[in-house]
Amino acid sequence: MSASGGRLRVDRLADAVGWSRRRLLSRFRSQLGITPKRAAQLVRFDYAAHRLAAGQSAAVVAAECGYADQPHLQSDAAAFAGLTPSGVATAPWLQVDPITWSQEPAYWGSFPNPTPSGPDWA
Repeated sequence: MSASGGRLRVDRLADAVGWSRRRLLSRFRSQLGITPKRAAQLVRFDYAAHRLAAGQSAAVVAAECGYADQPHLQSDAAAFAGLTPSGVATAPWLQVDPITWSQEPAYWGSFPNPTPSGPDWA
């Protein structure tokens, strides 16, 4: 989910782990307390927030992060941070890590085929 920038569809994630959509939703909620869709929205907003903090315009960030338009980015900014996109860009708590964000994130392009493992994915 992270590798796709939050743009991985829930059906595709369920298929990748070999579960029904319903089982994925149940396990996700029990383990993380949120739905897979909400998690994807948070991941997408995290990428958008870092791009805003790096100085990119809200219109460019909205387009590159998979938002339908700039008002959808603004809606997520208000829901998750209680700020406008420009407020997120200048928020003191959001500092861009120059090592992590020194180049274009690797998640743009093809989506990975996640292979879950461990006791929580049984």
